[in-house]
Amino acid sequence: MIGRREFLGGSVAAGFLGGGGGQSQRELQAGGTGSTSYTVEVTIERPQSGQPHKGKVLAAIQPHCDDVAIFAGGTVLKLINEGYRGVLIQMSNDSMAGRGSSIGDIVLKNERDTKEVARRMGITETYFFNYPNHYMDGWPILEMRARLVFLFRLLKVDTVLVYDPSSLYERDPDHYVTARAVEWAAAIAGFEWDYQEHFKAGLEPHPVRERYYFARGPELVNRVVDISPYMDQKVYVNMALVTQGPGGDNGARLRRKLASEGRELPLLGDTDETANREYTKTFALEYDRIRGQAHGLEYAEYFHYIPPDESDVPDYVRKHEVAT
Repeated sequence: MIGRREFLGGSVAAGFLGGGGGQSQRELQAGGTGSTSYTVEVTIERPQSGQPHKGKVLAAIQPHCDDVAIFAGGTVLKLINEGYRGVLIQMSNDSMAGRGSSIGDIVLKNERDTKEVARRMGITETYFFNYPNHYMDGWPILEMRARLVFLFRLLKVDTVLVYDPSSLYERDPDHYVTARAVEWAAAIAGFEWDYQEHFKAGLEPHPVRERYYFARGPELVNRVVDISPYMDQKVYVNMALVTQGPGGDNGARLRRKLASEGRELPLLGDTDETANREYTKTFALEYDRIRGQAHGLEYAEYFHYIPPDESDVPDYVRKHEVAT
């Protein structure tokens, strides 16, 4: 989609083709608009050894097949490596983005790419809701919420990762509808009076306790995740997005185009594999480097992070109970 590529920098690459632990450093970040300003504490979340999140479930939710891979792929890789079991929920049918011979062909190719992205991130289950791409704002958000609540309870989701429902200037309806559906579904999944038919089927209330919200535009960032050890794997994940990019096979295409004109770019190496990898890392994911350097890191991803409610009694009991 053009909008997501615009975020990725209007880089020279586009012209070439014609086309939770926060246990360390803390900083302050100022932001806001007009006469209102905000100062928030920013936590640097660094990789943790062992598997401190073993037994927990992460739901990565996206409207399109490239959203999580671009904006949060490194964080998903990090959390799964630290013990989470990951599931991916794809909201739209991705019918309007990518190369193909017809809309149906694009849908099929994007679905295949999505499954490969999930596999490369170590995600074990993928769900497709198949809402119409670019038109999700015309669909009942109540239905989306109900389906999400069912999955959150069924899978016992502890943490969600999705677009920020409060980000500024988001113009893609699929992005903000997905975020808002998830925001409230994550809360009412823990309520005992919503969708009581679920309980007849053997499910129980299950609140989502932790949220990572990402955005492609301005947001109130309070969590910077150090993805430096996972950057090469994130590049590999984004190389699976062949149908709509921005990684995929764009490096190989650029390399062939330059060769046909008697030119070459040394960065792209001598093989298509090298070209795709270096193109993805240098151009498609350049913001990870820029954001990392702003916080003294090699590569980083930004989030508005909502932690578990420390006053929650069941959560306190789970953390502090002892056997008698």
